[in-house]
Amino acid sequence: MKHLIIFFSAFSLIACQKNKETSLNVKPADTLKIGQDSSKTEISSGNILVENFTFPKEIKECSCYFAKSKADFEAEKFIYADDIGKTAYMKLDGKRLSMNLISSSDMEVDEEVNKEIESENYKISVKGKKVKNEEALLFEGTLTIEKSDGSNVTMPIYGECGC
Repeated sequence: MKHLIIFFSAFSLIACQKNKETSLNVKPADTLKIGQDSSKTEISSGNILVENFTFPKEIKECSCYFAKSKADFEAEKFIYADDIGKTAYMKLDGKRLSMNLISSSDMEVDEEVNKEIESENYKISVKGKKVKNEEALLFEGTLTIEKSDGSNVTMPIYGECGC
């Protein structure tokens, strides 16, 4: 019995010392720096977080999809995609959204893309012109997002529409 008491006392003493050692190495929370991968997100000036996402599985055939630059487009870092018919996809403020496509122009006729998208909290406008000297329907333009709280942001886009 005496040996048991000595064993548990020694065990408790060691356990307490380990807790003190680990707690000494912890930095206060206010001095920690949390990094964010800038290739995954873009924080825009209008308090609207626009994030990259993978191409939506819901889109089976014809589509338009855009990135914020040609380099991001080639790296498949998309910020917008739609099925040309009725649904558009974006990741805004941390949420992946599927939104109603209100209107869309016929890109092959005037070599311009014009789209209006709406959801409960956002109104989105896509405007672009065909990039000259390209065989595919590649477009450069702007994407404007208006949030229901009045904030808005406009950013450049580069992407493709086709089947």
